[in-house]
Amino acid sequence: MNDNDALNDAQKREKIDPSEEAKSLPWFITMTIGALLMWSATYIAETVMTAAPEDGDNRAPQVLASTDCAATDKVAIDGGAVFQGKCVACHQANGQGIPGVFPPLAASEWVAGKPEVLANILLHGISGKLTVKGVAYNGQMPAFKDLLTDGEIAAVLTHIRSQWDNKSEAIDEKLITTVRDATKDRANPYNGDEELSKL
Repeated sequence: MNDNDALNDAQKREKIDPSEEAKSLPWFITMTIGALLMWSATYIAETVMTAAPEDGDNRAPQVLASTDCAATDKVAIDGGAVFQGKCVACHQANGQGIPGVFPPLAASEWVAGKPEVLANILLHGISGKLTVKGVAYNGQMPAFKDLLTDGEIAAVLTHIRSQWDNKSEAIDEKLITTVRDATKDRANPYNGDEELSKL
């Protein structure tokens, strides 16, 4: 008696379930993978690193030591990018701020005023009443002295002083450094109009 005899008619009509057979990769793919692995291992083992880590961009030590090179290779900081990253949420892309909450920078007397005052505002922040274009704002502006470099502060101040019909002169990084050094012991933000008007 074979296995077929033990099956009833319904079982005999059933199709055999398909099964997946183990299929190996084609030989040429296996060979290619093996060759790549061997080449990678050989390349890593045979590569000799002769450059010092501090010469990362392969410039000669004489060029790296040159002060002239350092001056000419200095990358200009994009004040607009700093503004987008740090200021736009409050002062808005159009410089109009948010009425009653955050003051405008467009046509602001503080933006067009003394560069030293503007530098102090960015370095140390503001807390308390600040009047801009005749409207009093009573909020807080954070200090950026620990968040931005002198170059970034100069760049963003130069940016806002030349946008939205503002036409004030650029602010130099040296001015920011001077103000930072002169006020390095200050721990608190400026008390709005009361303190800033005395600067």
